[in-house]
Amino acid sequence: MRRVVFNQKGGVGKSSIACNLAAVSAAEGHRTLLIDLDAQGNSTHYLTGLTGDEVPVGIADFFKQTLSSGPFAKKGKVDIYETPFDNLHVVTATAELADLQPKLEAKHKINKLRKLLDELAEDYDRIYLDTPPALNFYTVSAMIAADRCLIPFDCDSFSRQALYGLLREIEEIKEDHNEDLEVEGIVVNQFQPRASLPQQLLDELISEGLPVLPVYLSSSVKMRESHQACTPLIFLEPKHKLTQQFVELYQLLEERG
Repeated sequence: MRRVVFNQKGGVGKSSIACNLAAVSAAEGHRTLLIDLDAQGNSTHYLTGLTGDEVPVGIADFFKQTLSSGPFAKKGKVDIYETPFDNLHVVTATAELADLQPKLEAKHKINKLRKLLDELAEDYDRIYLDTPPALNFYTVSAMIAADRCLIPFDCDSFSRQALYGLLREIEEIKEDHNEDLEVEGIVVNQFQPRASLPQQLLDELISEGLPVLPVYLSSSVKMRESHQACTPLIFLEPKHKLTQQFVELYQLLEERG
């Protein structure tokens, strides 16, 4: 299973969802890998606690290899970092990704990530991909490499308008590059059940036939505490309400296969 978590809108909890679902997968005993493709490196810091020069080059080094040439060039290798949590590994991201992007686009290296994941799938049961909040080279590469896509949604009217365009773009990538890509659903995040507007927006999306998943992730200060501790919720406080919502969401996705 290769799952990409993507939304072009920032601040919708993309990294939090990717990391916490990966952590639940690891806690369930599956050998799990998260690949961070965002130059901001939020998932990298969340799962490792590393900052600055401490962070391994990770996925940027892999992409640099794809740009190299000659008989002695190292090809197709990636360094994988073992997190402090059993069964959970990460391919780290650094700011260098931003500088590499135009070079990779010019060389048409859009299928290299898929080939890498084909190899990594032999060692991992579950692979999660966290993407930047933009439809760029890394995001398209991830959707070409993945077979499932989750879309975080934060119950905002601006997010709703962007959602329609996003679904069209994913459909185009599916038609042009990856017919196996499936939109698993829209993940409602930072949900406030006592507020009327979020529920109204969701009711309208559901009535339009959009694939809103029935598990809503609550807005909670516990998520910020989890970020600060660099510890996913399942390992920080497994009985917390938000943790259990992630577990429920994970189980729902697993059941749907």
